[in-house]
Amino acid sequence: MSTIRMTVAALAAVAVAAAGCTAQAPQADQSAGSAGSAGSAGSARSADAAGSTIADEHGLAGLDARQMIERLDATPVAQRSTDLIASVQPDELVLTSGDRTQSVPMPNEEFYLAVAPYDSRTHECYFHSLTTCLGELRNEQVQVTVTDWATGATVVDDDVTTFDNGFVGIWLPRGLDGEITVEHDGRRATAPISTSNPDDLTCLTSLRLA
Repeated sequence: MSTIRMTVAALAAVAVAAAGCTAQAPQADQSAGSAGSAGSAGSARSADAAGSTIADEHGLAGLDARQMIERLDATPVAQRSTDLIASVQPDELVLTSGDRTQSVPMPNEEFYLAVAPYDSRTHECYFHSLTTCLGELRNEQVQVTVTDWATGATVVDDDVTTFDNGFVGIWLPRGLDGEITVEHDGRRATAPISTSNPDDLTCLTSLRLA
């Protein structure tokens, strides 16, 4: 899958400050913690002295990672918090506000891939930022197909509308190696995808429609 998986060294050199997306894979030792240490409650609580977590402060209390992701990715851009970063990683959703972080484990059997097809303008991205990443085709209808190379099965075949941030969010089974095709206004783009590895990207922005 070398066509879609960049080395950490190459990714670290990518300048994406304007987009606000995560441009590199995580190091082995992450300060935000890992899904395995999140605890039985479903989220690692990084609380202040009053016991308030980042999730509590941003209206996400009581939600699991899937529910948080779906709510944040679908929030209109103009209504998004300016002091919350929510990074989708393969095994955890990392919430950051100021100097605090909160880690929420991802579903064991599902992988979230955010896809931003484009005509002429895109940005480099590795881990999707639910609050800052912006794609070109906002609120546009697209056809999305995902095929499993091992079985030839069609895993996804849907007409969907991109969120206000220009992305489509797709829940995929873990352990998948295949390809995604996006069509819009008679044009299409295809790319290989993987949900098999602990450092697989969650933000696909290389699909140029042609």
